[in-house]
Amino acid sequence: MKIIRTLPSMTAWSERLRREGVTIGFVPTMGALHDGHRSLIRAARLQCDALVVSIFVNPTQFSPTEDLAKYPRPIAKDRSLCRAEGVDVCFEPTAQAMYPEGFQTVVTVPAITKLWEGASRPHHFGGVAVVVTKLFGMVRPHVALFGQKDYQQAALVRQLVQDLNLGVKIQIRPTVREQDGLAMSSRNVYLNTDERMIAPWLSRALRAGKQAIEGGMKDGAAIERSMRKTIEQAPAIQVEYLALCDPDSLEPLTRFTRRAVILGAIRIGSIRLIDNLLVNVPGGKNRAR
Repeated sequence: MKIIRTLPSMTAWSERLRREGVTIGFVPTMGALHDGHRSLIRAARLQCDALVVSIFVNPTQFSPTEDLAKYPRPIAKDRSLCRAEGVDVCFEPTAQAMYPEGFQTVVTVPAITKLWEGASRPHHFGGVAVVVTKLFGMVRPHVALFGQKDYQQAALVRQLVQDLNLGVKIQIRPTVREQDGLAMSSRNVYLNTDERMIAPWLSRALRAGKQAIEGGMKDGAAIERSMRKTIEQAPAIQVEYLALCDPDSLEPLTRFTRRAVILGAIRIGSIRLIDNLLVNVPGGKNRAR
């Protein structure tokens, strides 16, 4: 496996392979790799001739009060996983190289990012949009894979690629979960033993919403109440949002008749967790608020 740290070297490597007709797959990450990342890497490996995984903890998507300094960075472990999965290039740029003195460009996707994570973390999606645009420009992938676990981020990337004609095929892969239903996340390592025991209540609340929909309930407010009733059984959980949304626009729904995404975010102490479930029921149309 080749480790590339400089931006020009990454672009040169990709341009050479593209001239040779090689299909490049790309999995962008912030490191602290787990089985969710592994599933993306394996899916990309099966369909591409060459595979790049980036490991870059992007400072521009953290607010001053968030966990940038303590974000896990087990680089040796991450490289070992990439080698084991047949990754061709591990791209590890520095923050100084990505954002040199005088950097000032912003990229925004306002409609998709105005609610939910965008409201809770106002710095976040601007940083995501810029770094994804930059990484696509350097890696020059034919296909890039993202996890459904960060649903709103995936929606942002799809819109970004469509609007800017970036020529990258975006694949969104299903969320990988622990045996108790907790969505895998690099931040799960922050949870202590007691917090880890109650963390799966988020996925249980989302499943309660899905079961209500599949059981014929169509009132969005009633479905959200059923989810809150479920999660209120767990101690020490602060709910930020539990929402029934249109899966494309992410606008809230008052009535569910066709398909939706259920989004959730909670805090357990200082740890913030997000999750989502897609729900499909035949017939009808969604009505947004």
